[in-house]
Amino acid sequence: MIGGKKICIGLIFGGESNEHEVSISSARTVFQAFNSEINKQRFTVKAFYISKFGDWIDSDLSEKMLFDEIENNTTKKQGIFNQERINFLDGIEFQNVDVWFPLLHGFNGEDGSIHGLLRFTKKPLVGCGIIGSSIGMDKILMKTIFSNLKLPQVNYLFFQNEDLNDEEVKNKLINEILEKLNFPVFVKPSNSGSSLGISKVINESEILQALEKAREIDPRILVEEGLEVREIECGIIGKSKLLASEIGEVKYESDWYDYDSKYYSNNKITIPAEIDSKITKEIKEIAIQSCRALNIFGFARVDFFLEKSSNKILLNEINTIPGFTKNSMFPMLWKASGLNIDQLVAKLVDISLDL
Repeated sequence: MIGGKKICIGLIFGGESNEHEVSISSARTVFQAFNSEINKQRFTVKAFYISKFGDWIDSDLSEKMLFDEIENNTTKKQGIFNQERINFLDGIEFQNVDVWFPLLHGFNGEDGSIHGLLRFTKKPLVGCGIIGSSIGMDKILMKTIFSNLKLPQVNYLFFQNEDLNDEEVKNKLINEILEKLNFPVFVKPSNSGSSLGISKVINESEILQALEKAREIDPRILVEEGLEVREIECGIIGKSKLLASEIGEVKYESDWYDYDSKYYSNNKITIPAEIDSKITKEIKEIAIQSCRALNIFGFARVDFFLEKSSNKILLNEINTIPGFTKNSMFPMLWKASGLNIDQLVAKLVDISLDL
């Protein structure tokens, strides 16, 4: 409560990124959590849907969109608002919002764009700020900072704005990968999520196609050495003091942890992960250290590899707006740590308000 009245949460979802559908699923879960019997006593929720074409939809229609009462296929030609209006928020009633809860995964959301926009409303938001979000989204910048801090990672290379139509450039990139990394390698767009645009490459003949696939999403490309690893994840919440969740492990039936594995497969998730207590402690410490290094706070999920042959911990990446779907690791990690989804969303609001 604020001054005796319920806290109004502005839940933003959808967006122009390639993770649009994941964002809708995440927002649906969070909306339902805020409307639990206990949370309804403290909170009200206004939903704000952003179409795949950047249209902001008013809260009444957004709520219907959230629960499939109307289709989420609004195009620019079918736009609800006049596209010639200078203020794209014209018609969006957000003055009563007390706290923003952006759940825009990927481009124009997780990269800090939405955080910059919301700063002008002078309302607090759930999650971290512009800098932490943008660096956390950019795999190249993130890994460069981790390297400077001597945090353990897999071997990697990166390429920026290279012309893949130039035969000489193509040969140069392929040769550098062959010289410096061992197969298999993973080729990734620097800015993307949910494993979209990523390819596993097992020989030289597959490199160019993988580079082209990643470049469709981002002209800045990361190439990482693939190892035999376990997928380990840790949740982080907090502001001045960061707290780490229980450690979880994902075991999947596919060759690697791709988009379909994350959202459409029956993966085996073990929380807490069956690892040595010393390793658990070290993973939590690195998770907090890495978030502080990038100025990430509020909430995040830190992903690790644990090399099977050596039990060596390797920091993979940080997700500053991790999924909140029914299959998402982040809420499951905190449930295992003593916060169910209803308690978790309330806790995240309290953190944003420094309560």
